[in-house]
Amino acid sequence: MDLSCAWMLCVLCLVLTVQAFTQEGFKEVVLKQLGLSEVPKLHERDLVDLVIPDHVKNKYVSMLKRQRVKRRALPSLAGILRGIPGHTGMTGEVLYSDTTTRQKLMFDMEGRIPKNSEVTMAELKLFKKPLDRTNLPAKQSHRPVSNARVSVYLVQRQHDGTNRTSLIDSRLVPIRESGWKSFDVTQAVHYWLRNKRQEPMFLEVWIEGERVGSYASEMAKAVRFTSQDPKDKALGKPELVLYTLNLDDYGSPGDCREEAVIGKSTCCRQKHYISFRELPWAQHWILEPAGFQAYRCSGSCLQPPRALRRLGSGPRSCAVAGSSALPVIYLVKRGNRTEIEAAEFPNMIVERCSCVTDG
Repeated sequence: MDLSCAWMLCVLCLVLTVQAFTQEGFKEVVLKQLGLSEVPKLHERDLVDLVIPDHVKNKYVSMLKRQRVKRRALPSLAGILRGIPGHTGMTGEVLYSDTTTRQKLMFDMEGRIPKNSEVTMAELKLFKKPLDRTNLPAKQSHRPVSNARVSVYLVQRQHDGTNRTSLIDSRLVPIRESGWKSFDVTQAVHYWLRNKRQEPMFLEVWIEGERVGSYASEMAKAVRFTSQDPKDKALGKPELVLYTLNLDDYGSPGDCREEAVIGKSTCCRQKHYISFRELPWAQHWILEPAGFQAYRCSGSCLQPPRALRRLGSGPRSCAVAGSSALPVIYLVKRGNRTEIEAAEFPNMIVERCSCVTDG
């Protein structure tokens, strides 16, 4: 991509984050990012039994973690975060298939997040039981298998009664080690907060082979986590730990307070969530994430005396001063084939706002 094209995309994305989002405007930006003239025409057969390949899933998770590290490094949270552990005693169903073990988890969220606080991180802690060697398959002449891939999905209940899952975090877990394993589920909690549904948050834990093949799959089935089932007497039930920031004491610099009147407050970063599931042109085309907190800049800026203004310059206004990329998984049409790819859309998330002089 040449410099002029990259600059144009940057300007489009930053303009988009400053102004109100429109479906057509946002679609145009996304298409330009991918070098497409229109959204791929998908048929019903393209969407049946979709499976995200492991290499695409791993690439997406890697990009997510890289972006999370960047974003967490912005404020200094040492000594500020309040950990709120907790779990429910609800039954968690465990399902087995030829290649996957799935464990369902359910967490009550109402009342767990203090008022005037922001959830900066959320952690799902699962206790891996000691290995029962009787669950291991007979040794074969295959390459040794040391790990299982454990992935956490958010389960979204659709209006038609069906469920849709979104990948939240994924990592390799040593099969022969026991103890607590942690997963970053911040994205899932933010999605729940955005939708404000009067229901618990549902997660699924998938345990799969670290590579393709029946031997790796059978080895992965030896991995057991404690469940939410009251009949499971093992210590260490699944926990959802929320790390929150008290905005009364540690209001994020540059972020708008909820009670601020838009247009009358000082330049600040305002929350603005975009749901791909609610955009008709994106809901089947962009597979992950379900949506994202894009933010936008709003508020007023102090104006210098007219005598101090530079000739030809306009008033100071609130604009984007820093942004970051959004990792996505999306469908691509190549002839009659439908493929799944992962990529980063640059400049889609506003990180900082500042007053700048027009012109």
